[in-house]
Amino acid sequence: MITIKLIVFHAVILVTCGFSTVLVSTKPTIARRSLSFTILQSEMKDDYEKKNAAVNILSNFMQEQEQTEINLIDTINFSAPKCQKLPLDTLAQILDYELYTREWFVTGNVNPVYFSEKFEFQDPDVKLVGIENYARGVNKLFDQKTSRAEIISVNVNNDKTNTITVRWRLSGKVNIGPFGGLSIKPYICITDFTADPDTGLIIFQEDFFEIPQWDILLSALFPFLTGKLTSEPAPPVKRENYPVMPNISGDRMKDWNIFDGVLKKFKNIID
Repeated sequence: MITIKLIVFHAVILVTCGFSTVLVSTKPTIARRSLSFTILQSEMKDDYEKKNAAVNILSNFMQEQEQTEINLIDTINFSAPKCQKLPLDTLAQILDYELYTREWFVTGNVNPVYFSEKFEFQDPDVKLVGIENYARGVNKLFDQKTSRAEIISVNVNNDKTNTITVRWRLSGKVNIGPFGGLSIKPYICITDFTADPDTGLIIFQEDFFEIPQWDILLSALFPFLTGKLTSEPAPPVKRENYPVMPNISGDRMKDWNIFDGVLKKFKNIID
């Protein structure tokens, strides 16, 4: 039994670490990211940076999405006027409500009014530039019927300057593989949003995972090892309070507040 575990573990290590190379695009905008254990397939094909061999290999198995209906991301106005500068604790309350409602960590249904034009994303594998690139990549990577980003908490981080920290539970599937995608063992993610001190807009996002990347990958490829060689799934999220959107004055937020009210009513109906 120990020998089998060692063989499987070494195989994963070879895939994830043994062939690491870096290819940097000649263009400054990167449209590919790895979230958790895999790839975020590029919408711009060649504008990406490969930093992990497993990311490169698994990207060859990204499923093509059917273009039979309007893509949610195409309905987002990425040119919308930006939000006025807000106190960090107010922005944290807004993000709690927006993320709880939109789950944009997996849907890509971002609200661009909170993000700087200089926004950058980073996780352990890949960096990207631009909130639209992030939104399109996330939407393409995750199976939209099963994937969830359940928000546990959103708080101002007193240990990091101008930072809001989000804890959330990721679950569902990614669109990789020939048989309907790979299932994600539920696990906890930590996201740090850094706000620009001058504009108050989010200029940087960094994701961390509470379990090692080899655990995430191994659980996806060999689900029968979950709880044996790998960790148990993260427990379901139980929140007693529904986040409330702060009352923000200003014309720039008017349309978004109306839209959020509609979303809240719809969510109450389906719940």
